[in-house]
Order: sequence, then C-alpha cells, then structure tokens
Amino acid sequence: MPLTLATTAPGKPEIFASVQGEGPSAGTPCTFIRLSRCNLACVWCDTAYTWHFTGDERLHRGAATYDRRANQVTLSAAEAAQQIIALGQKRLVITGGEPLLQAGALAELLELLPDLSVEVETNGTTAAPARLDIRIDQYNVSPKLAHSGNPAELALLPRMLGHYSADERAFFKFVIANPGDIGEVLALVRAHAINPKRVFLMPEGIDSASLREREQWLVPLCLQHGFRMSDRLHIHLFGDTRGT
Repeated sequence: MPLTLATTAPGKPEIFASVQGEGPSAGTPCTFIRLSRCNLACVWCDTAYTWHFTGDERLHRGAATYDRRANQVTLSAAEAAQQIIALGQKRLVITGGEPLLQAGALAELLELLPDLSVEVETNGTTAAPARLDIRIDQYNVSPKLAHSGNPAELALLPRMLGHYSADERAFFKFVIANPGDIGEVLALVRAHAINPKRVFLMPEGIDSASLREREQWLVPLCLQHGFRMSDRLHIHLFGDTRGT
C-alpha cells in the first residue's frame, strides 16, 4: 500500500531531518515525513500545497492553488522507511495534511521502523486503528477553532475530542489568532475534560514578527488559565519554507 507524500520539489518527497518546532517536543531532533491530503481546509494553513490543488474551491487566504502532480509523490512503505533510516534520527514526526487519512500505509511503514519513537500530528477528526495506534508514542492534536474557517460539525467532533482527552499520549495544540479565541478553547476543555497540563496555546503566524506580537498577549492567557505556550521555532529559524 503506497504512501502519498507532499514534495519539497517536483518528484522529491518531503522527508527531512530538523528540530521539532512546536508543542511538547519542541527543540527535539527528529525526522519528519509530510503526507499529502487533508479532510479540512484552514484558511490560514501554512501547508496548503498538501491539499489546495487546482480545482479545489475551498477558501484559503493565499488564494493560490497547486498542481497535484508537482506537489504529490507516492512511495512504498519500504522506500519511505529507507529514506527515514538514512537520516539517522531516533524520533519520527508524521505530519501533513492529515496523516491519519493514510492509516493503513502508515501502519505498514512503522512496522519497518520499530526502534523509532513516533509522534503524529493530527487535526483530531479521526483515530488511528489498533495496528497503527500501538506504534505511536505521542499525538499532537490540533482541533480547529472557528477562525480556521472550518464548520464545527466537521472540525470539532465530540466523540473524537473525548477519545483524545482520555489518551494520556495526546497533547492539544490550539492555534490562536486573537485573544477572544481563548473562550472557545475554554469551552472545549470543559466540555471534554481535557487536562490543562496537556493544552498548548500557539500563535497563528508565518513570520517571526507576527508570532512575537501575538505571544505578548498569549503569555498572560497561559498564566491566567494554566495552559502551556508553544512557539514556532522553525519559522524563526528557517521562515515559512518546505522541508524545515
């Protein structure tokens, strides 16, 4: 079963080594594999090349659409595993797009990588089947708030939020664009009994200046509500670029 990956250049899969930029593993050396396709459409998505293909009329603030053939490539599990092993890291981050849309192929991949610690970045709308779930050490769950442009009935599924709240491997990372977004976070935390110690607030932004400006008012919100703050280290280090 092949994996469908995003690309850093036409025909070149987005598999790379870097430090994790966000969430509880920030600063940790990792190998990343970025899969293509997503079931949601965030208007501020910084990886729109994984889903906003030519003909897709879902809204994105960048307005650009991407040629599917140039921005997708398929690899077998064995081919992807070979590239991951060659990068020599002990931790693997599976990101997207929405990687759990390819759960079967991912399970096949991870069975070839038994010695790696694995974290999965997900929008929290679906769960990994048992064959995949048993090989995952950490979930970075990023439920999409109203400012993402996704309808709540698609993005905020009570059954799935409850599922991840009950899983101690799951950390919740909420993208915050304005101080008022905290009300929606608090409502979700209460409704689904999410442990505040596993909640991160992360500023929305794709440049250092925007991130720093928003962090000025985000820190007091974290102090007030007992949440953790996530920066976006990769933006400060590399800018909004692929393969970083």
